[in-house]
Amino acid sequence: MAYAYDYPHPAVTVDVAVFTVSGGRLAVVLIRRNEWPHAGKWAIPGGFVGIDESLKRAAWRELREETGLKAGNLEQLGAFGRPDRDPRERVITVVYISLVTFDRLHLEAGSDASDARLFFVDDLPELAFDHSRILGHAVERLQERLDTEGVARRLMPASFTLTDLQQACEAVSGAAIDKRNFRKKLKALDVVERTGEVKRDGPHRPAQLYRVKTNWNDGRARR
Repeated sequence: MAYAYDYPHPAVTVDVAVFTVSGGRLAVVLIRRNEWPHAGKWAIPGGFVGIDESLKRAAWRELREETGLKAGNLEQLGAFGRPDRDPRERVITVVYISLVTFDRLHLEAGSDASDARLFFVDDLPELAFDHSRILGHAVERLQERLDTEGVARRLMPASFTLTDLQQACEAVSGAAIDKRNFRKKLKALDVVERTGEVKRDGPHRPAQLYRVKTNWNDGRARR
């Protein structure tokens, strides 16, 4: 397929910010770039969109090629296109957000990535391109849209303690939550139920394990 243009045109890339909660802290998947520009620096997984490829399909492909992850739902964050954001040429990137439970996070670097690793959002390395700015916007989006129900549904494993859930909510919001108020709110939401099992963690008293109710439907998380 041949193309002819009267004016210069930009290239288009996609980037995917994959978030999870680990040890009560919000974390994101990064890859170490293996090629110029910014070789050796950490970056959000992503790459150029094929000429006959949709944006979302390109995002799925690039994420799989560079990290080994097969993301489920992708939410479009927005487009970033400062003229000087990429030294190769004028590049506009469309960024997606994906949420993955920690127990499903199995990373395997590939394509032009020499490594793929999980980093805590509050302790990031120096990032390539404008990815620090992009991640700042991505975290803001999570804080605006992901409430207690969304955290339970999209970031918790199959079973968890109420403390685990509270810590995950605190990790996303970036603020401490009063335990009594949190559990009162959770009871009113009626979103979780006991599994009938307990978590035994060293000398501490066993904690009840919970799961998200199967008949609960997080409509807001999908909008």
